[in-house]
Amino acid sequence: MRHVVTGAGSGIGLALAHRLGDRGDDLVLVARSTARADELGRTFPRAQLLVADLADPGTLNGLGRQVDGEVDTLLHVAGVVDLGRVDRLRLAEWEEQIAVNLTAPAVLTRELLPHVRASHGTIVFVNSSAGLTANAEWSAYAASKFGLRAFADALRAEEVEHGVRVSTVYPSRTATPMQEKVHEQEGRTYDASRWISVDTVVDTIVHVIDLPADATIPDVTVRPVVPRPGT
Repeated sequence: MRHVVTGAGSGIGLALAHRLGDRGDDLVLVARSTARADELGRTFPRAQLLVADLADPGTLNGLGRQVDGEVDTLLHVAGVVDLGRVDRLRLAEWEEQIAVNLTAPAVLTRELLPHVRASHGTIVFVNSSAGLTANAEWSAYAASKFGLRAFADALRAEEVEHGVRVSTVYPSRTATPMQEKVHEQEGRTYDASRWISVDTVVDTIVHVIDLPADATIPDVTVRPVVPRPGT
């Protein structure tokens, strides 16, 4: 199988790329800069590297021409988060989260759609529980993820006639560097043992993309089992 993966530099994306590469699958990884591509190339020497900055979605234009042949899965894993109240929300923070979390996946999907159609492949959006429920101080991030959910739903309806499966995975809090940053912004102590492991989320994604051709999982939510105090 051949997979295009964003966000392979850390967290869920890194673990997913390792899982797929270790089983012998071909990887095409998107890196935000040439320097980042060099780093990823040392970690994944067999991978094809594409340079584009998701924070600047225009750099994705034409990326599809750099990929030859079919793509079995397109895996949108990259994301950014900055918490903040609406009355203190800076425009730059809003724009970056919308660009990386929503606009870039939309543009990259458009670019690679012919390759995924050719294989009757699968597109997976790694969303967030924030794409289902918006809480205080999560307005920009949640808006980007609600938008990503809508985009995936529309894409699914459009692409069924082409045999392309579209799935959204909604992980709740997962033990990643991003989650550590969120805890810091919230002023809370980070305890990775309380949250979903990266491997559990990767297991879910791999299950979705490995389904036989007669079935699809449009949406799946992964939640942590957080022990109650004193248990």
